[in-house]
Amino acid sequence: MRIRSTALAAVAALALAAGIPATTAHASDGAAQAAARPGDVVASAPSSFHPLPGQPTNTKAWKIQYRSTTADGAPNVVSGTVIVPQDGRGGPRPLITYAVGTVGLADSCAPSANFPNGTGLEANLIQQLTLRGWAVVVTDYEGLGTPGLHTYTVGPSAGHAVLDAARAAQRLPEAGLSASGPVGIMGYSQGGQASSWAAELQGSYAPELQVKGTATGGVPADLLKVADSNNGSYGSGLIFMAAAGQDAAFPELRLDSYLNPAGKLLVDFLKTNCVAIDSAVGSFKRISDMTTKDPLAQPDWQARLNQSKLGRTAPAAPVYQYHAAGDELIPYAVAQQLRTDWCAKGADVHWNTIWVGGHVTGVITEALAAGNWLADRFAGRPAHGNC
Repeated sequence: MRIRSTALAAVAALALAAGIPATTAHASDGAAQAAARPGDVVASAPSSFHPLPGQPTNTKAWKIQYRSTTADGAPNVVSGTVIVPQDGRGGPRPLITYAVGTVGLADSCAPSANFPNGTGLEANLIQQLTLRGWAVVVTDYEGLGTPGLHTYTVGPSAGHAVLDAARAAQRLPEAGLSASGPVGIMGYSQGGQASSWAAELQGSYAPELQVKGTATGGVPADLLKVADSNNGSYGSGLIFMAAAGQDAAFPELRLDSYLNPAGKLLVDFLKTNCVAIDSAVGSFKRISDMTTKDPLAQPDWQARLNQSKLGRTAPAAPVYQYHAAGDELIPYAVAQQLRTDWCAKGADVHWNTIWVGGHVTGVITEALAAGNWLADRFAGRPAHGNC
């Protein structure tokens, strides 16, 4: 397993290689378009899954494009990857809908562009899941691998993409997955936000999915507090990436009108690169140094950022939530508040503090425990939350 050891790579998985396969349409005529549902597969093509370049995994994979929903409820199309072990397993195979951590804003950073080349660092964590015999579907999120800019940190959009990826995987004939099979949701960092939003939305947005539990960690549950914590620090590039992502989802925010020349250069750079270099170039920048006026202090920006705040709805299925006490990017108190909010609403939450390490190492050190917790849910064992 590769271990990401520097704060500059701490945002999540690094993706460096481009390459989107040609797709074969599953439905394109007018009648099919009229009947389209979130989660319907628009196109698919054979792909491959390699944690390291050329490393075999005894899996089959498909690059897909599928229907989903924006933060404001409009239809969109998102890409992703379906990965199925070739182990001869019979019966309904569990499916994990996996939300990756921050990879960047450019299309070349998308997980689906990197799995065939062995350059997606979270692939080694995903392989732990396929080795259990589970199928995995990994969304690219809105605008990452499809037209438009990635709507980075826009929680409702990400939650929709995660849930619709599970629907799409079950509707992809080649994958051989049952529509009534057990589903788990998993993600860390940006993926923690996305998986938590999926958990909150599932009961109303995708109630037919047989979700048995959500394992979510390093969750940026309150973007305004996360931004305040990272302003001027080595995680400050995340603020400007998030601002670009919010502006992509909500153009009326007019980010460009707030940026000074240095800010415009920075944001333009962030839009065309991936997380490692974005983290380095964006570090130790203050909002006041890149803007003529702080957009995050404006009511319209605050309203949109609060639209992505978690904790207002109890997840319908049990949750395993974990966070490093020494997390240098996502304040521990933000995660604690999410746990408190969920528990107050009656959610079944198993909370676990990671006492050693920080944001980077949390996704790695807790991967086995999170997988074991999901395995217990798939086996029908009671969750025993610790609210």
